[in-house]
Amino acid sequence: MTNKPDDSVVIVHGLWLHGAVFELFRRRLRQSGFDARAFSYASMRQGFEHNVRALARCVEALRGQRVHLVGHSLGGLLCLRYAATLADARLVRIVLLGSPVRGSSVARRLAERPWSKRLLGSAWRELTQGIAPLTSSGIEIGVIAGNLGMGLGRVVTSLSGPHDGTVTVSETQITGITDSILLPVTHTGMIFSASVADRVAQFLHSGKFGAGPSI
Repeated sequence: MTNKPDDSVVIVHGLWLHGAVFELFRRRLRQSGFDARAFSYASMRQGFEHNVRALARCVEALRGQRVHLVGHSLGGLLCLRYAATLADARLVRIVLLGSPVRGSSVARRLAERPWSKRLLGSAWRELTQGIAPLTSSGIEIGVIAGNLGMGLGRVVTSLSGPHDGTVTVSETQITGITDSILLPVTHTGMIFSASVADRVAQFLHSGKFGAGPSI
């Protein structure tokens, strides 16, 4: 597939954040030829399915002939649930950035105690258990995982294997991935990384991340 100038991209943030954190990332995607915008949702106050429906309304309002999604962490889980249940017919590609699609060991540790479980908001179930893969959707999925293991997740629990400081590389793997790449970034650092934005743009254009270590 070749990219069209009017392709739209929706960037979906993770837990505790706001779409404003992706302003630089959004600008980089616009420079790569995409009509990119950030979607903000109440990750703590609103339920997971409520936020999926809000994402659906955001996508419906887009004018692009083709639509792509980029989800960071919890945002990636929202993107997958949306694609499985409410996907617009124009949806072509999804990029997941450090999304714990198989469930997060950090989240499971936090969920063990009522006071810390509250830090996961209404999406505690999805964050601890993960989310079902897409089946026979035709939507191409790219996964970027980080292996620069610095982050608050290490304070919460011991992370097994390569990780980005919050999510392990193995937790980002899901059936049906089109392409994947491992980059030297932290979980939060992905948001601000020029190299991550470049790889995302490359996947959205071509369905491939290009040369680099696959997962």
